[in-house]
Amino acid sequence: MSERAVGVNPEWLVLREPADAAARSAELARRLARRLPADGRLLVHDLGAGSGALGRWLAPRLPGPQHWVVHDRDEDLLELAVSDPPGPAADGAAVTVEARRSDITRLAPGDLAGAGLITASALLDMLTADELAAMLGACSALGCPMLLALTVAGPVALSPAESLDADVGAAFNAHQRRTTTTGRPLGPDAVAAAAQALRRTGAAVLVRPSPWHLDAAHADLMVEWFTGWLGAACEQEPALTADADAYRDRRLAQAAAGELGVTVDHADLLVAS
Repeated sequence: MSERAVGVNPEWLVLREPADAAARSAELARRLARRLPADGRLLVHDLGAGSGALGRWLAPRLPGPQHWVVHDRDEDLLELAVSDPPGPAADGAAVTVEARRSDITRLAPGDLAGAGLITASALLDMLTADELAAMLGACSALGCPMLLALTVAGPVALSPAESLDADVGAAFNAHQRRTTTTGRPLGPDAVAAAAQALRRTGAAVLVRPSPWHLDAAHADLMVEWFTGWLGAACEQEPALTADADAYRDRRLAQAAAGELGVTVDHADLLVAS
């Protein structure tokens, strides 16, 4: 499901925000907080910020006054980010938000001037290799820390398991990597590609798992995710459609009964020069 190609449904972002918050690496957030300057206002550029969910999770974990510049191409999402800003910083300092409509695949270092931190969430896997290189190049030139969260890592596990799960998962991953009008997104290859590119610049990169763990408490999100996951897989591999209806009905019945569990692997990267 390419959010960049079809746009992001605000309802989807609301639905996934609690699961995202539970999945992100609190360890990396703590490490980041210790790396930041002890005084002065922190300027944060949040790339592909959507409705601002990462800021609402991270800002209260960081000390000191903060000003977040949220970048996105969708003006409606930017309005949501400004209307629902983060709470105070970890020490009670003020946190402010500014919306900036921009194409993060065409950033220049000047667009991020003064940044003390660069963040992004659920973004890298939607970029092509060239787009990722350009974005990381613009960010790396600043020499400030980066926290790049919730990049899709590929593996998915459903419980109880079925034999069709692996075929659907492989087809979905191939769908993520399919060639589009803007190129070939990296999909599950983005974590390794980003870490390799950043380490070549001499940066220290820490990678931590940040999986979604979905159960009966996330029934609505699970159904929405599963429907999109299976649909994309069938689009990529039409041979799956012969078994898809029965497979979908079984899985949705399990979800409705509170009997289905899903783990969707993601990874978080903390980058420091």
